[in-house]
Amino acid sequence: MSRKILVTNALPYANGDIHLGHLVGYIQADIWVRYQRMRGHSVHYVCADDTHGTPVMLRAEKEGLTPEQLIDRVHGEHLRDFTAFGVAFDNYHSTHSAENRAYAEDIYGRLRAAGFIDTRAIEQYYDPVKEMFLPDRFIKGECPKCGAADQYGDNCEVCGAAYAPTELKNPYSAVSGAKPVLRTSEHYFFRLSDERAVDFLRAWTRGTNASGERRLQAEAANKMKEWLGEEGENKLSDWDISRDAPYFGFEIPGAPGKYFYVWLDAPIGYLASFRNLATKRAAAGEMVAVEDYTDAGRAAAAGTEMVHFIGKDILYFHALFWPAMLKFAGFATPSQLCVNGFLTVDGAKMSKSRGTFITARSYIEQKLNPEWLRYYFAGKSNGTMEDVDLNLDDMIAKVNSDLVGKFVNIASRCAGFITKRFEARLGETDAAACAEFAAAWTEGRIAAAYEERDYGRALREIMRLADIANQYVNDHKPWELARHEGKEALLHTVCSTALTMFRDLSRYLKPVLPALVAQVESFLALASMDWQGDWAPLPAGHAIHAYSHLMTRVERKQIDALLEANRESLAPAAAAAARSAKDAGATQTSSSQQRHAEKQQHAAQAAETSLPHIGIDDFTKIDLRIAKIVDARHVEGADKLIQLQLDIGETDESGRAKPRQVFAGIKSAYDPASLVGRLTVMVANLAPRKMKFGMSEGMVLAASDADGKNAGLYILSPDSGATPGMRVK
Repeated sequence: MSRKILVTNALPYANGDIHLGHLVGYIQADIWVRYQRMRGHSVHYVCADDTHGTPVMLRAEKEGLTPEQLIDRVHGEHLRDFTAFGVAFDNYHSTHSAENRAYAEDIYGRLRAAGFIDTRAIEQYYDPVKEMFLPDRFIKGECPKCGAADQYGDNCEVCGAAYAPTELKNPYSAVSGAKPVLRTSEHYFFRLSDERAVDFLRAWTRGTNASGERRLQAEAANKMKEWLGEEGENKLSDWDISRDAPYFGFEIPGAPGKYFYVWLDAPIGYLASFRNLATKRAAAGEMVAVEDYTDAGRAAAAGTEMVHFIGKDILYFHALFWPAMLKFAGFATPSQLCVNGFLTVDGAKMSKSRGTFITARSYIEQKLNPEWLRYYFAGKSNGTMEDVDLNLDDMIAKVNSDLVGKFVNIASRCAGFITKRFEARLGETDAAACAEFAAAWTEGRIAAAYEERDYGRALREIMRLADIANQYVNDHKPWELARHEGKEALLHTVCSTALTMFRDLSRYLKPVLPALVAQVESFLALASMDWQGDWAPLPAGHAIHAYSHLMTRVERKQIDALLEANRESLAPAAAAAARSAKDAGATQTSSSQQRHAEKQQHAAQAAETSLPHIGIDDFTKIDLRIAKIVDARHVEGADKLIQLQLDIGETDESGRAKPRQVFAGIKSAYDPASLVGRLTVMVANLAPRKMKFGMSEGMVLAASDADGKNAGLYILSPDSGATPGMRVK
């Protein structure tokens, strides 16, 4: 049955550039949307710029622009960057829109009528230098829960706690650096602590949607339980939804000088963007029933879904405030929250001084292929809230090995024979050789991984099939068949079979690599491929186009140029001296921590590079062999070990393969099922070692981060063409 899904992404704030950390969640959502459409489902994919609040107002003032001029410019920049990375929204709108104002006022009015809005006088921080009340994000200090320094006034980025700005310890104004003073002002509150809201949220955060899927990932649901408390306990506070002038946003109806807090109208921007899309579609003659997705009663009857992709830093707002607002205003609540973690680069937070705070625009300007990053992020995504580490050397190796060495390699080795020898027409296909490719679809292994957003699992299965395709080509050696008279028919079949395999791999990879697969569709003269069509081999006589190179290898010098382009010089001492005492103190602490971290990193790197030199004779004593993992399983009672059976080309007396048993400490990094069929590198002449669980007859090679933690383990994989037993030298 066809699904009807509204998919949204977190709204980027209109006060800065899109960087690679942002792109993790957008690429994950875009892959899921493309997969759903290939399955024949109806998907509306919308987003918008989050435009309101003091930061935009102050930046516009600094640049000599009106807020409207600033957000218009940033809107174009954001959409440009998303488009460059293949993130294909159906509509990219703005929260500063007529649709958003109408929805915000409607929802506010409904909540007020339902008794969920209170007004009360509060003490609020005021900047005596700037002469303005300070928004939460412009007050900084120490977290009242965990004590972390330099935290914002509404929530802690270290422990995730939410609190009032007045709870901060040692507060200071992020605008002027002055110590803020308390003044009284009347504010509007959403009664999140109302027992009706608490009871609803306790059930909603633990429940499932109409499809039987959990609305929240396990990690997110556990966090909600922590924030909500146990049954009979109420740990929620009412939510301040108003701000005083001057403020860039929507004025609250009937409350002059009071504005909706940006976090009230920002998620409403999802609905506004969808409404704007429907208006555009209606003008083109296509009707989109918005209320079938947004009205609680109609959505239930229509069986529609609303799926939000967000980062874990905004989980509190999306799993508590947002569904409660929707519920008690009579709107449909989200079907699912898909929460992603943060991005680290080479195991550390993004850093401007190290050049790893990489903007999307600089990546494009350095002429790096956006689909290299899409593929790498997909391979690191497993459907959980775990952080994603962009290990740049690993990205180089992964793209070059998987996409160039395995995937593209299939077509480049076979297409020329078809065009030159057989008038660009395919011959008969060895259907038996292609059977496993269609079986992967029939059995649903790859589809299930895409559905669960475990893209890493999907890509491991796809690359296993790519290994089969390359092995088929290696076994039949079309380059040798072409040199022997009388082998033309076999050559035709082998190359046609390989290209059918290549087509199927392309279809599986299309959600991740849409631009590359569009080139494949053109080369193979195929209509846009989906996952509903015939998986039979390409027919004999099918004409293809001349092959042109599909993807280049990543070079380290390209990555180095990217880092250099993003490296930012340290601020001169004079600028630091000009800061306020508190601001300077905070900066000094941050710089000290950064220097300490960099010192540790340099020490680790120095330790790695200071190993004594060896001679060629020492190296030749090590027998490194290509090994195929024929079996992998967990070891009962072992926390770190996986038991591997490795084929290195050895046979017993009867000529049957005789694999070696190796216990490898890679359990935290790999699922045993994902390893079977992979090629790796093994130390074959390591003395056997008797272990508690059995005899280990060698060692597999793996790369790791500087401190050798398992989170950074990557077993080595040879390029396509290597076979079990080959010597590495």
